[in-house]
Amino acid sequence: MRTIILLLILQIISISSISAQQIPSVQLRDINGKTVNTATLRNEGKPFIICFFAGWCKPCLLELEAIHEVYGDWQKETGVKLIAISIDDAQNSLKVGPDARAKGWKYEILLDPNADFRRALGGNLIPAVFVVDGNGKITSSRTGYNNGAEKRLIEEVRKLLNPKKEQVTKE
Repeated sequence: MRTIILLLILQIISISSISAQQIPSVQLRDINGKTVNTATLRNEGKPFIICFFAGWCKPCLLELEAIHEVYGDWQKETGVKLIAISIDDAQNSLKVGPDARAKGWKYEILLDPNADFRRALGGNLIPAVFVVDGNGKITSSRTGYNNGAEKRLIEEVRKLLNPKKEQVTKE
């Protein structure tokens, strides 16, 4: 039991220490085979969300489906972009593109079959989600999923777009 608690604490520390850091540079491929350097991930000056998932991870798929239901509204309101990054191994990563298309996902999808990018960000568990500001700095992160977590994500994006509103709310 102590070991589990210690591992959870270390996970939280490693994820929180990455906040306010630039995105590390790792070479990934998109589902069409194009190489993408993660340090260049941007959304035209607007916030974006990075979500690590695997095809076998039920909480990951639940989260991406929940976001899918509201993604069009999020984009209209905030311009946010979601980048879904599969950590499926090389053999299973061949299914990622067809599965995403079948589900109607409009996300940018990258493949991280060796989990190099996920490790570079300090994430050991999935789903792992990182909110990134318009300058490419990670502002928050979390692992795991529970119903309604997607509502907190869009709230974080709204705060990045309206920082003065957040200050007024705190006072």
